[in-house]
Amino acid sequence: MNTVLDPAPAAPPKAAAGRGTRRMRWWTPYAFLTPYVALFAVFMLAPIGFGLWTSLHEWDINLPAKPFVGLANYADLLDPAGVDGSRFWTAMRATGVFTVASVPVLIVLPLLVALLMNGRFTGRNVYRAVYFAPYVLGVAVVGLLWRYLLDGNIGLINHYLGLDVQWTTDVPPAWIALVGVTVWWTLGLNSVIFLAGLQDIPRELHEAAMVDGAGAWRRFLAVTLPGLRPVTIFVVNATILASANMFGQSYLITAGAPADQTKTAIYLIAETGLRQFDMGTASAMSFILAAFLMVASAAVFGLFRRRDTR
Repeated sequence: MNTVLDPAPAAPPKAAAGRGTRRMRWWTPYAFLTPYVALFAVFMLAPIGFGLWTSLHEWDINLPAKPFVGLANYADLLDPAGVDGSRFWTAMRATGVFTVASVPVLIVLPLLVALLMNGRFTGRNVYRAVYFAPYVLGVAVVGLLWRYLLDGNIGLINHYLGLDVQWTTDVPPAWIALVGVTVWWTLGLNSVIFLAGLQDIPRELHEAAMVDGAGAWRRFLAVTLPGLRPVTIFVVNATILASANMFGQSYLITAGAPADQTKTAIYLIAETGLRQFDMGTASAMSFILAAFLMVASAAVFGLFRRRDTR
């Protein structure tokens, strides 16, 4: 019997074949970027531009006239002999003192805590939670809490330590208090970041170093520190920026005392703009401070890059 073979099935139409996959249009990435770019422009670029424009004017929010003064606000601030200049550089010096005193502690101590938290022992999660818990408190809670604990007359710190130290009105005790409170408050965040970096280092590297006879200290220098370099760059930069922008601790604990020696640049900017209504000078202060922070960040990146090339 002869059998007739069925013809081969026809190929599907091109429209049906391409129905499951769609070609990406050239504008698709830009469509996804548009919401972020819009928010960035409205909440970042526009305020920066308006602040720069304000810094070029004598801008008092209570007066309708806001005359253009050019770079006069910057010139007044850069003159240490002037009234605004002397106040500003005193505040910048206070910012520098706090940053230099707090940043090394907030790098070394969290790293040591992270090394301990990375071990295996009973109650490890509780130990981690105890160190991180203060960071969830707001600056108002931290400031008011320590303002009364450090009070020279009724504070519990002096009472239990048997001291007679004015932690909020004298220097250097005021700086010790501000740095100590900040370290207690923000230690947990840097520790958690370092802990994440430690857990990202391959365990095989430590095992290989142990096989080669490297001790704990040698493994720390040859394996742990190089593995933490990207995390360290982030922590150092973030800590410098946070310390240079310190405001709440000084405002609530010392109120800038004694004689504005603990009044930081951000404190002075807020006071100048919001209490004295001199927005032009306050904006100029902000841009000068931002320039210093940009130089500091570039120096940190340059330092670590130079170490990478060795």
